[in-house]
Amino acid sequence: MKKIIIICTLLLLVSINFSVFPADKFVVVIDAGHGGKDGGAVRGTYKEKEINLGVALALGRLIEANMSDVKVVYTRKTDVFVDLYKRSEIANKAKANLFISIHTNSTAAKTTTASGADTYILGLARSEENLAVAKRENSVILLEDNYNKRYEGFDPNSPESNIIFEFMTDKYMEQSLQFATHVQSGFSKVAKRVDRGVLQAGFLVLRESGMPSVLIELGFINNPAEAKYLTSSLGQRSMASAIYSALEKYKKDFDKKQGRVAIADETPKRDTPKKETQTKIEPSKVNKDPEPVPVTVSSTGTPDTTNSKPETTTSKNAFISKNNDVNKLAATNQPKPSANKASEAPKKNTAKTEAAPVKKAETKVSTKAETKIAAGVLEYRVQFLTAGSNLPKNSSAFKGLSPVDSYVDGGVFKYTYGSTTDEAEAGRLLREAKPKFSDAFIVRFRDNVRVK
Repeated sequence: MKKIIIICTLLLLVSINFSVFPADKFVVVIDAGHGGKDGGAVRGTYKEKEINLGVALALGRLIEANMSDVKVVYTRKTDVFVDLYKRSEIANKAKANLFISIHTNSTAAKTTTASGADTYILGLARSEENLAVAKRENSVILLEDNYNKRYEGFDPNSPESNIIFEFMTDKYMEQSLQFATHVQSGFSKVAKRVDRGVLQAGFLVLRESGMPSVLIELGFINNPAEAKYLTSSLGQRSMASAIYSALEKYKKDFDKKQGRVAIADETPKRDTPKKETQTKIEPSKVNKDPEPVPVTVSSTGTPDTTNSKPETTTSKNAFISKNNDVNKLAATNQPKPSANKASEAPKKNTAKTEAAPVKKAETKVSTKAETKIAAGVLEYRVQFLTAGSNLPKNSSAFKGLSPVDSYVDGGVFKYTYGSTTDEAEAGRLLREAKPKFSDAFIVRFRDNVRVK
């Protein structure tokens, strides 16, 4: 009897140890973009490399002060040049759970009215503006020795080189998208910045990182108001707090999935500026939040010699699609709800996503089209939109297209228009969709599973 009691006690202690005390720390790599001889985007006395480093260090301090079970690794803590491949190498060697690359945006013009923050995840940039941002960030390799051999002939200024991202599959897309969504929510709610959404583009630094990864553009350095804000101690602490809030949410979900209990101080030592001060700096229009819309993954990205990024219009939403017109639709056609409704919407979308975890790359989605196509017969549909959450059948994002079906690939919802077994008819459906979604394309299915 005593032996049984001893064995049970030991098993209980082991169980407590594994469920409450994580064996390994959660590792976050914070990458302050540019540095040293690479100033990044420069406008007057404002330098991107300094903004990036200021926010990166502020973020690291917040994590180290409040999350004792998280290890912070920096790619740089001073004004030094770090090769692009070494940044990913640092993350891979640290066996990081998350990679956060911090940058500052700009346009080709000397000054701009464009404003706001956006977060990129790895993927093919199908829009010129996203491609231009990726080209600019990737052009850093031109400052490295022997870059042509190291990056296997990759030319950041060549459209052909960027095509490689079309054939890449990122197994961390779902997690990257989840964290990116939290980041954008933080920028909007914590830092009170314009939310430009979650985007996709082909960044080398993300491609080489073997973990969930994002690249953040904090704001526009050639927007005088934003530059003043981002170079201030207040602004940098505020942006860091926004990213930190995203990490808290992401880490909490990570711990649940791992069966672990997060270790954190009961009273977080936040370095968040007072609301009154932020309100004075930020225009009142920026603080008005429209109805949240689902964050989508864009399938819808040339630097110049002045380290500039493309001029883009401000869009206060987190909706990215295969066509920029959807951004405008989301920004203009959404009614303005009460504050309570705005805060509830994202929770509902998250709940839906968590309730139906993706176990396979291709998940069957019940649609009307299934009953029309015989088993084993090749089916054609027109794919026009990708989203990070399940959209309602009557969503205005579809721009009136009907019937609309969907399937899940890598944790991302992909929407298709029409269904036919005739290739010529598929071409007609594509021509119908093109005016509304310019880069829609035909996809094939067999037994409701996409044929690639």
